[in-house]
Amino acid sequence: MTGINDIVRPIEGEFQAYIRYFESLFKDSNPLLNDVLAYVSLKRGKQLRPRLVLLAAKLCHGITDKTLLSAAALELLHTASLIHDDVVDRSPLRRGHEAVHTRWNNKVAVLAGDYLLARVIGLVAEVHNAQILNIVSNIGRTLSSGELLQIHAKQSMWISEQQYYEVISQKTASLFAACMEAGAASSGATMRQTTALREFGWHLGMCFQLKDDVLDYSDSEELGKPTMSDVFDGKLTLPLLISLQRAPQGEAEQVKTWVEAYLAGASQLPHDELEQEVKSLVLRYDGIHYAYRKMQEHKQKAVEMLSVFHDSTAKQALIDLLDYTINRVH
Repeated sequence: MTGINDIVRPIEGEFQAYIRYFESLFKDSNPLLNDVLAYVSLKRGKQLRPRLVLLAAKLCHGITDKTLLSAAALELLHTASLIHDDVVDRSPLRRGHEAVHTRWNNKVAVLAGDYLLARVIGLVAEVHNAQILNIVSNIGRTLSSGELLQIHAKQSMWISEQQYYEVISQKTASLFAACMEAGAASSGATMRQTTALREFGWHLGMCFQLKDDVLDYSDSEELGKPTMSDVFDGKLTLPLLISLQRAPQGEAEQVKTWVEAYLAGASQLPHDELEQEVKSLVLRYDGIHYAYRKMQEHKQKAVEMLSVFHDSTAKQALIDLLDYTINRVH
């Protein structure tokens, strides 16, 4: 499979300029804060979201200084949300390394996340663009709303398919949409172009989260988290949700009982045995293939959104990113 660095080669020069600027934001005279920022900056992942900002601008009227500022602001917002989410979810790891609250403590993690959010405000102020200000403001609210929606859903883990889509739309797809929209806005795109790219980003984000759900059943050590960590954190993923719907009622209720007992600290089965039971259910009732079918539906709609643009290397890169997202192994 083609790697992400090859896919986004049309923006390689601009991306390196973005990286240099972004790294400059992770330095502070406060020694503790500087240590935390240095630690966070080492675990940046694939940098997919800022790359989307740059590609969207490239596809429209070109990458500008406003594009770089917008990309940095959205990536800082994403980073801050991850730090806070790990505290809320009590997740010990982030991308295979200790989460900030694990390495230090909750107080340090929350304050470091707050610091990054304050930097976001400063960056957006530098852009001097009301449209981009609205995009960043709206996505900040949406991400928080999505986390609260997920917390509410955990009061009864067994949510409907529609409720599940609403959670991942707010927590994941909305940020991809905001990145594409901000990139377009930063280059002076038309309303038609901006709307098309926002919709493309939303469908790409849905694919991304659906693939994450599938990867939760993978044994790959590259994931940086234990197998089925979402299920054992009380988060219902689409493959299990659909498999429970398709299974006979008695079989589905038995698995639900086992999972609920595990989450309550009164498991009737050893962890490994419960893991195998859940995996077997998902395989028997085709939950993973169902998730792939949904990915393909979103991919088709995403490609349709790009029909308003002439063929270009940037357009092809976005199409290739859809394939990469669906086929990635971590």
